[in-house]
Amino acid sequence: MSNIKIVTDSSAILSDEEVEAYNVTVIPMSLMIDGELYQDGITIGRNEFLDKMKAAKALPTTSQPPIGEFTKVYEQLVSDGSSVISIHMSAGLSGTVNAAKQAAEIVDGDITVIDTTFIDRAEAFQVLAAAELAQQGATTDDILKQIALTREKSVSHIFVAEMDNLVKGGRISKTAGAVANLLNIHAGIHIEDGGFKIDVKARGVKAIKKYMHKLITEMQAIPEGMHRIDVSHAGVPEKAQALSETLQTAFPDVTVHTFETSPNSATHAGAGALAIAYETK
Repeated sequence: MSNIKIVTDSSAILSDEEVEAYNVTVIPMSLMIDGELYQDGITIGRNEFLDKMKAAKALPTTSQPPIGEFTKVYEQLVSDGSSVISIHMSAGLSGTVNAAKQAAEIVDGDITVIDTTFIDRAEAFQVLAAAELAQQGATTDDILKQIALTREKSVSHIFVAEMDNLVKGGRISKTAGAVANLLNIHAGIHIEDGGFKIDVKARGVKAIKKYMHKLITEMQAIPEGMHRIDVSHAGVPEKAQALSETLQTAFPDVTVHTFETSPNSATHAGAGALAIAYETK
């Protein structure tokens, strides 16, 4: 077994099977809903979160795990002399990376903290790449090089059905949000430089579907081909499954997986959001 251990946060939405297969330690993100504190996947499930977000008086707030939580995990993992590579969601969307770095400075051990510049499954791609190499006994330098390469080859697109959370979270103005909701405008967003960039504002479901199909056509034109493709969603499993099936038909050589997104992503993008994350070969 490798003496390098991999840590991430719950925003990567690793499946239970992935966590077990690759022995990844997942630190839960913190959530505040109407004054009550929760831990993602520990004291609140993803379906339950969406229900509570819908009923909440104010937009839930998300925050990084406490430094003490990172410290406790790191101390346990390095106690046998192992090294740790701790891989986290974009610093542009959360203070998680900074909390991890502060904890790493406190703990006496070899700990490297990585900002993936992504969230959701594009974050997971870097975690899985690292974990696969760690199991094979790779060195820290080799794993860090692969993480950087995976990051360069990863893309994340998000399709937003409601603008309310983007307005409340300060991502777009109240006026723009009001107009968008009035005109039934949906948004196509990608993650760039660790933050959200709006690609298109499309009026109605048909328009956003047209944009999705344009994106898939562009993906098919990438000469390197696809290594991984995942779909995630915020409370719309049927739509996510339909999108996954479309992608599976377009890319028969890649197994497309579907995930329910984390409360962090759902808070930013809102209920009904869909996302495609892919990594090229």
